[in-house]
Amino acid sequence: MRAAVVTEPGGPEVFKVIERDDPAFGPDEVLVDVKASALNRADLAQRRGNYPAPPGIPQDIPGLEMAGVVAAVGDRVQSLREGDRVFGLIGGGGYATRVATHERMAMPIPHGMSFPEAASIPEVFFTAYDALFTSCNLVMGESTLIHAAGSGIGIAAIQLARHAGATTFATASSPDKLAKATELGLDVGINYREEDFLEVIRERTDGRGVDVVLDVIGAPYWEQNLNSLAVRGRIVLVGAMGGSKLETDLRLLGPKRLRVYGTVLRARPIEEKIALSQQIQKRVVPLFKTGELVPVVDRVFPLEETGEAHAYMETNANFGKIILSME
Repeated sequence: MRAAVVTEPGGPEVFKVIERDDPAFGPDEVLVDVKASALNRADLAQRRGNYPAPPGIPQDIPGLEMAGVVAAVGDRVQSLREGDRVFGLIGGGGYATRVATHERMAMPIPHGMSFPEAASIPEVFFTAYDALFTSCNLVMGESTLIHAAGSGIGIAAIQLARHAGATTFATASSPDKLAKATELGLDVGINYREEDFLEVIRERTDGRGVDVVLDVIGAPYWEQNLNSLAVRGRIVLVGAMGGSKLETDLRLLGPKRLRVYGTVLRARPIEEKIALSQQIQKRVVPLFKTGELVPVVDRVFPLEETGEAHAYMETNANFGKIILSME
């Protein structure tokens, strides 16, 4: 197989495409010819040497999601066969032309969906679904504030919350990103370069606040996020792009009986990942088939331009997912 490997911790220039042995696969696993993968912020951290892969996962090949064609199946595999088009979440190694994964982690690609579109779904829709519904139990009639509306997780969260019947607020750095998010169902867009999101929330909710905050920024937004929440509000942290350390007043939590959640998918046991994959296959994938949810691809780079793809992601210019194509 071909793989884009991190030759040493550093900038986007450290990637090199080389030949590697195909991954071994067990009796409950399938070997997939990968046609497309996608970039995530975790990949940037792994490239810099700050986010090691779990045991058993290649340390020098990032990539948390894939879409491709089943090339071979293990002896106990029953739900898939060679030639099936599949996509799914993986623990790493997605920047390669072949990966091995448990059969129950590989989901059939909806008819008519391209490999880049399918590769854009797993990490962000799994994360957003788990954050909004498993952690925070968002329900119809509630409201949510979603940071980074143009990011993959932001785009997924806006669509999932809208489908659940929740009112959505979201922040972004430009009117263009907010306009695109509005087309996907965003109710209230907030340009954080020009507006204070806390003030907008207070004004648009008559001082009540929102029920759920999904945050990828971290420390810089901590107190504003808590002050944006309604009584019994919930905040879920899925990233800390702006920093992870802060000094705060814990009394912000008590009077409104707020709940704080953290979530990460990569380090979870395989059993939990399988359970979440099955939920996504049952409750989310059908919505792509009906068009109620849509994958959003910003740009597609060939595997040989993995470094350029990382450099582009670091500009924060994208709206939607950045894809690596192996075709």
